[in-house]
Amino acid sequence: MQKTIIQIYEVQKPGEAEALIELGVDHIGSVLADPAKWKSASIRKTVQTVKRRGAKSVLIPLMKDPAAIFAALDYYEPDCVHLCDVLSPYPDEQRTVVRDFDALLSLHIDIRDRFPRLDIMRSLSVPRAGLPDASVIEKNILDFAARFAPVTDFFLIDTLLSDADQPVAGFVGITGKPCDWTIAKAVIEQSPISVILAGGLAADNVYDAVVGLRPAGVDSCTRTNAADRSGRPVRFKKDLKKVRGFIEEVRRADRFLEGESRDAKLIHRERI
Repeated sequence: MQKTIIQIYEVQKPGEAEALIELGVDHIGSVLADPAKWKSASIRKTVQTVKRRGAKSVLIPLMKDPAAIFAALDYYEPDCVHLCDVLSPYPDEQRTVVRDFDALLSLHIDIRDRFPRLDIMRSLSVPRAGLPDASVIEKNILDFAARFAPVTDFFLIDTLLSDADQPVAGFVGITGKPCDWTIAKAVIEQSPISVILAGGLAADNVYDAVVGLRPAGVDSCTRTNAADRSGRPVRFKKDLKKVRGFIEEVRRADRFLEGESRDAKLIHRERI
């Protein structure tokens, strides 16, 4: 049984990346937050440090222009590019989504062609639980996944809020809130490629997420960030104690699943 991938965002400094790798983080994610100032010596060194230490460097370019994305990938040379544009699964928005989907699918194909050794991660936008159209929303997300899978290496499930509440307009993520785990589980079980679960994960709920949904990996950003005096998360600064607790709970879940798998194999042998 493979261990669950642990992915941590938003890491912009090489020293912090080193500390996270020492704790046992597998994927280190960095973010190009400003399309107008996308060149950063610190982030570039962070990517290089992660690769040198044997972890996987993941880069989110918060950009819409394919040419700008290609330039950033040339400059940073990450192991994986993470594309997290919002792709709405809501039934009443499907007509307008077609154009966005086609453009994003073309971007995947172009990245594959230009950077054949680069992994591609695509965020799937999953709303919070309790919506009346959940079954239709789930079907739309599964359709997106089926169509993206041939040109994608990882899916990342993240929480979709309303347009007004989405922290970064046009992109999904950093909400600090969990998505609908029923939909997430359906995607994980039916996806032909590895799925990483994100959205409000921290030490207090990641064990249940790993055991209950069994994703290939789990991702944390907001809830493993440092906090200011008011308790609000500070972007681009990790709390190593929170990350350590997160990792411990993921590995505890892995041990439980390994024991469960071992017991199932013993029962199977006895029946034979």
